[in-house]
Amino acid sequence: MSKPLRILGIETSCDETAAAVLARHADGRGEILGEVVFSQLDEHSLYGGVVPEIAARAHVEALDGLIAEALSRANMSLSEVDAIAATAGPGLIGGLIVGLMTGKALARATGKPLYAVNHLEGHALTARLTDHLEFPFLMLLVSGGHTQLVLVKGVGDYERWGTTIDDALGEAFDKTAKLLGLGYPGGPAVEAAALHGNPERFVFPRPMVGEARLDFSFSGLKTAVRQAAEGLQPVSDQDIADICASFQRAVSRTLSERIGRGLKRFQTQFPGLSQRPALVVAGGVAANKVLRQTLTELCDKHRFDFVAPPIRLCTDNAVMIAWAGLERMAAGLPADSLDVAPRSRWPLDEDAKAVVGYGKRGAKA
Repeated sequence: MSKPLRILGIETSCDETAAAVLARHADGRGEILGEVVFSQLDEHSLYGGVVPEIAARAHVEALDGLIAEALSRANMSLSEVDAIAATAGPGLIGGLIVGLMTGKALARATGKPLYAVNHLEGHALTARLTDHLEFPFLMLLVSGGHTQLVLVKGVGDYERWGTTIDDALGEAFDKTAKLLGLGYPGGPAVEAAALHGNPERFVFPRPMVGEARLDFSFSGLKTAVRQAAEGLQPVSDQDIADICASFQRAVSRTLSERIGRGLKRFQTQFPGLSQRPALVVAGGVAANKVLRQTLTELCDKHRFDFVAPPIRLCTDNAVMIAWAGLERMAAGLPADSLDVAPRSRWPLDEDAKAVVGYGKRGAKA
């Protein structure tokens, strides 16, 4: 590979519309040439969550202009990119259709190869762009739709070690915020309220703690928060702050125990690595400062590197989709047919079995 590979990435899996142009140099180094993200937060905040129909319409209205802007920022024309990458799943099917169909149209019109990217693979590989990590490493994905602990062995080679059996962690934050009247998105709202609260006032449960399996559960914690709030009616601002601080502490301690077991398993499975092992954290919940501090201390204890890409690359973005496409190109993996279909459910580990209590979603999350 004597000259850089350049790719256009498209992301429309939920409520951010994004486009980015990246290059991968011969030495494996990635370079962001142009990126742009349009947030639909204002459109959805009135409803306390993402409305799929509104999200899909917003993607249609914004995407063409964002692609043009990303190319402009990269000082390139569409004909100069080597390939097109678009999120094909998992996510909201309406948004996925918009992004993938746009990617197909551009690939067909230019004769460029199309890479239909798994959104979760984008998260998994971002740390190789930002921190130049070598395989293998562990990834904790914590977002509104996913809570997973994944062994990343190579491009296209993933092993899911743990997943949630009910609510994702981001969903638990959002529902807690909604219950307490804190607005949307819930993660930042709960974190802000917790700054003024007493984390010792309420002793909330820490689901799954002590179990050998590495799965997660947050439904019981969410129920305990609701019961605490109902028992205090009417709740004061201080009550809300104390509930948020106690909720955040329970989450922090739960993650510390669950992930600690995963780090020990990794050390047992890979005892002779030449490099220091790494735990990568991705997803919107990775922005929470308390959880980051907890995981940093845990990694220090177990002699792991704690790696968290910049916040803008932890949430939904097109940079990670473009980079995943470049990684697949560099690895010699084939491009996708223009017949490829979007998938609202698409497991990163295709061999992972359904988790009891998580229904059909457990096999696909």
